[in-house]
Amino acid sequence: MEQYTVTGMSCAACQAHVEKAVCKLEGVDNVSVSLLTNSMSVEGDVSPETVIKAVEDAGYGAKLKGAEGRGPSASEKLAAEEEALRDHETPRLLRRLISSVVWLVILMYLTMGHNMLGLPVPAFLEHNHLGLATIQMLIALIVMYINRDFFTSGFKGLVRLSPNMDALVALGSSVSFLWSLFVYFKMTVMITDGAANADLMALYHDQLYFESAAMIPALITVGKTLEAFSKGKTTNALKNLMKMAPKTAVVVRDGEEKTVGIDEVAIGDIFVVKPGEAIPVDGVIVEGEAAIDESALTGESIPVDKAEGDAVSAATINQSGFIKARATRVGEDTTFSQIIQMISDAAATKAPIARIADKVAGVFVPTVIGIAIVVGIVWLLAGREVSYALERAICVLVISCPCALGLATPVAIMVGNGMGAKNGILFKTSEALENTGRVQIVALDKTGTITEGRPEVKKVITAKGVTEKELVELAYSMELKSEHPLARAVVEYAKKQGVQLQEVAQFRVLAGNGLTGSMDGASVFAGSLKFIQTKTDIGEALKKAAWDAADKGQTPLVFMRGGSVLGIITVADVIKSDSAQAVKELKKQGIEVVMLTGDNERTARAIGAEAGVDRVYAGVLPEGKEAVIRSLQERGRVAMVGDGINDAVALTRADTGIAIGAGTDVAIDSADVVLMNSKLTDVSAAIRLSRATLRNIHENLFWAFAYNALLIPMAAGAYAAIQMNPMWGAAAMSLSSFTVCMNALRLNLFKVHDASHDRPLKKAKPYDGENVVVLDGATGASNNQEGDNIMTRTVKVKGMMCAHCEASVKKALEALDGIENAVVSHDAGTAIITESKQVDEELIKKAIEDKDFTYVGIE
Repeated sequence: MEQYTVTGMSCAACQAHVEKAVCKLEGVDNVSVSLLTNSMSVEGDVSPETVIKAVEDAGYGAKLKGAEGRGPSASEKLAAEEEALRDHETPRLLRRLISSVVWLVILMYLTMGHNMLGLPVPAFLEHNHLGLATIQMLIALIVMYINRDFFTSGFKGLVRLSPNMDALVALGSSVSFLWSLFVYFKMTVMITDGAANADLMALYHDQLYFESAAMIPALITVGKTLEAFSKGKTTNALKNLMKMAPKTAVVVRDGEEKTVGIDEVAIGDIFVVKPGEAIPVDGVIVEGEAAIDESALTGESIPVDKAEGDAVSAATINQSGFIKARATRVGEDTTFSQIIQMISDAAATKAPIARIADKVAGVFVPTVIGIAIVVGIVWLLAGREVSYALERAICVLVISCPCALGLATPVAIMVGNGMGAKNGILFKTSEALENTGRVQIVALDKTGTITEGRPEVKKVITAKGVTEKELVELAYSMELKSEHPLARAVVEYAKKQGVQLQEVAQFRVLAGNGLTGSMDGASVFAGSLKFIQTKTDIGEALKKAAWDAADKGQTPLVFMRGGSVLGIITVADVIKSDSAQAVKELKKQGIEVVMLTGDNERTARAIGAEAGVDRVYAGVLPEGKEAVIRSLQERGRVAMVGDGINDAVALTRADTGIAIGAGTDVAIDSADVVLMNSKLTDVSAAIRLSRATLRNIHENLFWAFAYNALLIPMAAGAYAAIQMNPMWGAAAMSLSSFTVCMNALRLNLFKVHDASHDRPLKKAKPYDGENVVVLDGATGASNNQEGDNIMTRTVKVKGMMCAHCEASVKKALEALDGIENAVVSHDAGTAIITESKQVDEELIKKAIEDKDFTYVGIE
């Protein structure tokens, strides 16, 4: 996706014209133009030069972000982003407004002060109607020149047959001026012919609109100034975040501490952070201890204690303590830079709801011009004088406001994104912010999401005649080679016990079951109770002990050697302190909450009951999560919450993927929403914020549509009791956009963690199955209810380099009969396929090779 800065846009119609011009280009897949940030994102295979030319041909300017020569450094890019968000418009408009007001004061003194209130004027102007008219004409010309941007932009749009809001202002003001000029010349002819002063006075008072010609652009400038000011406020959260970016770092080089620019820090450098200083880049502490304020990333104000070996992030503050750390991520790769990039990217995207307003805005201005012409003709046919018909037509032109329509969505999205960032909730796109509040089912991964993700050994139960040392030694030797979280718990326990490590030969991981190998010539196995029961008889005593542990939420790991069971080690992961509260809040929001776990039914039931979830899916292997999500989607919109690599496919498959606790890089890439904290209550907070933002957008759109629906007929003279002057029409138009922006700014006062006003929205279709569903491993097929025979397999592919390669492979695989879905990753070199029936391997191979990629095999 390429991003551009667009200049010259003044309203929603301009935005629509730019979008339409670029959409026509061959190779463009998607275009999103933001009036709020004056930016454009373009997806597809098209050169920047072609895009820029299309924008320029439409009458606007465009520049590729970061296009100046060499690639910009991280700090230069950040500075450029900050400069792009800086409010340049308000000061310029303010100067224009002050100049306009000075001249308008003089004009209004003559037209209202003297004519209506009888205030004095110089003697040579007393009863000199032509002289007064001449001064009014000159002042109107001056004010129109000060606000000439409306006329240059408006008439350019008319010439190109793509009129914008400026065209309405330019037409309204110009028609007022030209009609007044016609009347002015008529007055000069009457004076030449010796007309009576009373006739001149009638023309002067009733048919001169010089003050309207000047007042229309001036009042619109008032509205533009207020709009620019409030738009500037909507980006405050992002601007404040950017200001926190460190500019320098103190690094240790050649044994000395040196202060260098942030771009000079390299991976592996040792940097020093003293109390009160910001951490310059991401790193790992190699010396010292400190209390770190991570509120810039997580929104949590309570400092976190860090010691040697702990990770630290850029832009967090060392509140106390002295530390040395080794740089692990620098430049654009730091967590802080990625957060800013996410927010910027989200601002450049467009929410689906915005497309409704965009479609209206695209035809709004031509329609209003047509209505104004019809209104003028109708009043002339009704027998009214030309001045009255023109006044009504001018009112229609100047009161119509497409800007409110164009701003209704982006200002609310920008403020919502800013509020999320302040609270450690990052929405990667505007669509994600809109859709998160619409979820009906939330699927929670157990390990690391509901639980702490740090399991520990609870109990060691030995078989008759086996010592605890003997059992732990076997467990240690086997689990040391496993990467499973439960294995780490056993290894840590064994290390504390000081047992000896034995050599395990022919070690293998049996996915979804356990481990196997040989020790001293005897075969050894470790795994679940169900798996070991297929190898030998466990015995009633150990079986009962395993069931009792499972009922307490513990996972029993059974170990055997040479056909005999040595015993059981039970491991448990502690449930997070806020998990039950989070589930309660989600239920209050009318959301169904389910838990996915690979645990056996008893353990899953116990943890599910403690957390308070509606339903538990037990026995789910990592590759089976996607199938569960698909089955849930048949009943409603699903959000998947996870934190690991094994959640990536399910996060992608869900309507909204939420990565919690920052998660792994793969999880973050797959997710739509990233929660910087490990608090599960942030899930309900994200949904709450999304709903509040969507509600605000609906309010804005209602106001924008209602304003035009009510006031255009009024301006046209449809309400006999109300006769509107063009100046009042311009004032009403000025306030409409300002009102929309101010309503969006109310979101800054929203309390994202306050659940007191939560209420259910549209719920998912009812579920009439069992509360604990035991699944058959990776297939996602239920063992205790009817289900589809769904399979998931991983295909290894070589040669993919980018997202376009991924799309090509995905399209080829999904075209095969039996493949329901393919999740492709060029980074991992895999395509995870979900099949309703097993597809022949040769067909899969041919589909991949036909796209010029290398088929490696199926795992």
